[in-house]
Amino acid sequence: MKKYLVVFVGAFVASSIAQVAVADDDFYGIVESRPDGEVGTWVVGGRDLEVTERTQLDEDNGPLEIGACAEVDMDEGMVEEIEVEPASKCSK
Repeated sequence: MKKYLVVFVGAFVASSIAQVAVADDDFYGIVESRPDGEVGTWVVGGRDLEVTERTQLDEDNGPLEIGACAEVDMDEGMVEEIEVEPASKCSK
């Protein structure tokens, strides 16, 4: 019984660590530059991001223009979504 408990606890801890690592890829930052269109290299919060046609651009809270605060959602190194956020989310 103890053996199964150790395996279960170990799996839970490993799963929790993996989720934290994934969450660390998501960040807030100011849009510093972007291509003329949507696809290409964006710079948000000092990070170069390769945006593809699969990336979702959410402008419900305003335009994704230079100077806007944005949340970047990443999954396995790929930019999943860039979403406009209130400026307060980007203040340090």
